Amino acid sequence: MLDLRDLRQNGELYQQRLAKKGYTLDLSRFKALDEERKSADVRSQELQAERRQAAKKVGELIKGGMAVEEAKAQVAEALDKLEQELAQELERAQGIQQKIQDFMLDIPNIPDEDVPEGNNDADNVEVQRWGEIPSFDFEVKDHVDLGNQLIDGELSFDLAAKLSGARFAVMTGTLARLNRALISFMIDAHLAKGYTETYVPYLVGPDALEGTGQLPKFEQDLFKLQGERALYLIPTAEVPVTNLYREDIIDADTLPRKHVAHTPCFRSEAGSHGRDTRGMIRQHQFEKVELVQLVKPEDSDAALETLTQDAEDILQALELPYRKVILCGGDLGFSARKTYDLEVWLPSQNTYREISSCSNFGDFQARRMQARWRNPETKRPELVHTLNGSGLAVGRTLVAILENGQQADGSIRLPEALRPYMGGLTHLGKKA
Repeated sequence: MLDLRDLRQNGELYQQRLAKKGYTLDLSRFKALDEERKSADVRSQELQAERRQAAKKVGELIKGGMAVEEAKAQVAEALDKLEQELAQELERAQGIQQKIQDFMLDIPNIPDEDVPEGNNDADNVEVQRWGEIPSFDFEVKDHVDLGNQLIDGELSFDLAAKLSGARFAVMTGTLARLNRALISFMIDAHLAKGYTETYVPYLVGPDALEGTGQLPKFEQDLFKLQGERALYLIPTAEVPVTNLYREDIIDADTLPRKHVAHTPCFRSEAGSHGRDTRGMIRQHQFEKVELVQLVKPEDSDAALETLTQDAEDILQALELPYRKVILCGGDLGFSARKTYDLEVWLPSQNTYREISSCSNFGDFQARRMQARWRNPETKRPELVHTLNGSGLAVGRTLVAILENGQQADGSIRLPEALRPYMGGLTHLGKKA
């Protein structure tokens, strides 16, 4: 959420910068709501002053010799009228404040100045490439066919459909083991860099989703449970991990806070019908190893670079060619002020596909959550900056290993870094 006082002072500047995201900030509506709020506040204060004066009138009448009950009765009608009007005015002020809150919750974060202009992912700017794109002297298969031909590890979407419908997968044997190996390898690699392994609930309340920016704007993308309590399946570990610090004040000497968490992720994929319907690229349930950091404001720009590098190091260790892009304004997420996407090479598609998104949110999420740190210089609580990124999306990493590691004999070469996690296996087998 943006700062209300800053919006009042710099509305035109915010309007210009938000246009980079394709968002039209309705300043006239904001100013009208703000004026209405001021009017309600002023009127409430006037009525409270009149009520105090009316109450004093009782004492004045008693001092003048009037009986207590008679004095109260004389003023009672005026007091009742003031109380009723004040209650109505306070209710009106509360309603206007809620409208302002709803208006503020709908405004996306301000993009950084170095975020490039653009309308969609075609306008993202490549920063660098790493790794050599593999060449094959045989017909390249996609991960679906490769998963089906393995002896011990099979990939089945039909079995998953029998259980849950479309956009789910069942893995068995060595493929399931590879999935588990990837999770363990990623977590171990990030622990070595000072992250704290964190286990969190997979169900959260609406306050947590509002805190990180998924609600109220993106409810259609979530799975909501039916029951006595309003609970949602998490779309990413970012939500519960970042909200660990909601309404908290962190000691300065404990920053940065760095968490790594493995969770399933659940997304309805609303509006994505027809996109990546084959295979594991876009599913309702998938897994990620997520990186979350809370840092001092002056450290967040540098933290984004190191967090992104932490995700890149996983790709490099797994010998997967990838490229790094900075998202343009039109492709930038609602809560992000700057984002790097890491895109891994998929031979079957002859292109790079997103495998990690690393974002700096500034104080946008922290303001919604009231996550703060105590600045030793000012002795006052101030908002932290939050960051997160996938390190990595497990399913897409598995897809990339299958496709980039495919051999002419139908086997899959495993990266050396994974072999200790696979009991020394160098290749996944094939059917006879």
